[in-house]
Amino acid sequence: MKNFFQEFKNFAIKGNMIDLAVGIIIGTAFNKVVSTIVSAIIMPPLSLLTDDVNLSNKKWILREAGEKVEEVAIGYGELIESLIDFGIIAFTIFVMVKFINRFKEKSEDPTNKEVETPKNIVLLSSMEKLLKEQNAILKGKK
Repeated sequence: MKNFFQEFKNFAIKGNMIDLAVGIIIGTAFNKVVSTIVSAIIMPPLSLLTDDVNLSNKKWILREAGEKVEEVAIGYGELIESLIDFGIIAFTIFVMVKFINRFKEKSEDPTNKEVETPKNIVLLSSMEKLLKEQNAILKGKK
């Protein structure tokens, strides 16, 4: 049990849990921002273009409301708004990951002098050079 707590402590201290928590918090806040942008900025002009059709109110009524019966309906307008939200979030994440990967590729290139290369990449690069030299020497002996 003591090892379990030690392992959890190492996990939390190394930043994995903290990074995950920060990512979830930022993602939740970003989702709210995008939802607000879609519902307050994108959908009103879209409703003007479609003769004041408000998508969030669009639904297929399966059963009309009666005196003692609630309405049963499928809200396809809300689904369309959610798909627009998803598209914006997915595109934004795609652009951010592409941007981050560009810098990651630069930092992993040992010949690139603009960005400081991590020590493990430098070590692997020098090992690769040594192996190439060794292979050239061994091929020359044959």
